[in-house]
Amino acid sequence: MPKLHVRDIDLYYEVTGQGEPILFIHGLGSSTRDWEPQVSFFSQRYRVVTFDVRGHGRSDKPPGPYSISLFAADTAELIKALGIAPAHVVGISMGGMIAFQLSVDAPDLVRSLVIVNSGPEFVPRTLSERMQVLQRFLIVRLVGMRKMGEVLSGRLFPKPEQAELRRTFIERWAENDKRAYTDSMRALVGWSVADQVNGIECPTLVVAADEDYTPVADKQAYVATMRRAELVVIEDSRHATPAERPEQFNQAVAGFLSSQ
Repeated sequence: MPKLHVRDIDLYYEVTGQGEPILFIHGLGSSTRDWEPQVSFFSQRYRVVTFDVRGHGRSDKPPGPYSISLFAADTAELIKALGIAPAHVVGISMGGMIAFQLSVDAPDLVRSLVIVNSGPEFVPRTLSERMQVLQRFLIVRLVGMRKMGEVLSGRLFPKPEQAELRRTFIERWAENDKRAYTDSMRALVGWSVADQVNGIECPTLVVAADEDYTPVADKQAYVATMRRAELVVIEDSRHATPAERPEQFNQAVAGFLSSQ
């Protein structure tokens, strides 16, 4: 298994294909495996790099605290060690947060940016938002990762024909280390670079599912503050768009990359 020693840990990574480099950054509780539809598609024309974020998959899971800045610093070192700068960077959810932080901290490493169902901050402000965060912590603590996977799978893949996606999601989610997952979730809460994204110079595509946790209007609002950003909406989709609507997602991203 390919691993690279980065800072204080070993990160698991995979490289597939040849061409301009694209780095995919997964979301909370995910891993390289959830980019399979993208790896098979984009590796036909690009050098595709996927990796497991600190605390996830086959990468090391040292005790926290973790932070988005720490995840971004790990990512920057991986890019430099693999010699793929500047890379097209694609991040979903937590991975989108890491991609934003990376673009702010090390813009020379990022050629273009694709943000998927994410935003430049995660600051629960209303009572409802705080309760949603607390609910996730409580489910993990009281009944474990598999139950959390069961709850999430029904929200992400609610249709009868998505039974196989639900089953795969639950099995993979159950493999998460509870302590590392909780440390990673704490890293998200309160994070923000919202006041810095207007300084991001690279071309940016924001992909929004029409039925994501946060409304499309929220994405439109921050896209409007960015100099070279555009928004595309994937219809009849929820938070896990690359897995749920891989063809539409891949085509949207491929069209954006071909124009760079």
